Amino acid sequence: MSLDIRDAEIDALAGEVMRRLGAKSKSEAVRRALQNELTRGDGRQAPKDSVTRIQDRIASRMGSHPARYDDKAYMDEMWEV
Repeated sequence: MSLDIRDAEIDALAGEVMRRLGAKSKSEAVRRALQNELTRGDGRQAPKDSVTRIQDRIASRMGSHPARYDDKAYMDEMWEV
């Protein structure tokens, strides 16, 4: 079965996906894009859960002792108080 794309914009999008994915044909690019979209749709989370996941990932990278910064001491030093 062949893929028949008659819309110029869709053809251009398929070509771009093919180039970015390194696919051998537009049909393969469309197949992979559709599979990725279905996979992505299966794992959808509520926005709050997504934000929490990102915050947790960032917190784990910062380590257990984030740098402490004292605004008052900095301002006092700047104003030579």
